[in-house]
Amino acid sequence: MDKSSETKLQRIVDRQEILDCLTRYSRGVDRLDREILLSAYHPDARDDHGVFVGTAAQFADWVFNAHSAGQKKTMHFLGNHTCHFDNDTTAHAETYCVYFGYNKDDTIDVVRNRYIDRMEKRAGEWRIADRICVVEWFGSLKSGDEMNSVIKPAMASLMSNAPTSRDRNDISYKRPLKVERPTVIPAPVAA
Repeated sequence: MDKSSETKLQRIVDRQEILDCLTRYSRGVDRLDREILLSAYHPDARDDHGVFVGTAAQFADWVFNAHSAGQKKTMHFLGNHTCHFDNDTTAHAETYCVYFGYNKDDTIDVVRNRYIDRMEKRAGEWRIADRICVVEWFGSLKSGDEMNSVIKPAMASLMSNAPTSRDRNDISYKRPLKVERPTVIPAPVAA
């Protein structure tokens, strides 16, 4: 393989490792898993989330407290992602995110934001060195409690196979994952 091809291949690997890092961040916040969240940051990283500015460890304390106090569940969806490399150890990324927070008062927060990150590769690992979270817009929805009598039981059934948890009891931590429930094939839905 020529040098140009090696460089391109390395950039593909680097981009994927950076995206994996950002995905770990989202999972860490949603599962309230400090170890996973902090694995997305270098120990000396700084985070500016508007109302919060501080170290990664301070951010973990703050965000877990805020999400535990206000929400029953959270979900971060990462979208468009660009990544530009300064060199082999520094990159700048912009990643779109849609955040849903199912609040304790049964409302749902929807926040559209972007993560602007300086990523650094240290000891062979890409992590966030500095982050600025830019909020584009936000809104609120009413919860699903107002669903009609046909939809509500169907949704309850759909949600019964793997109760979620905001800790390491969540099904996503189960290893090896194995479907253990008996076969269920619903009757066709009438048009």
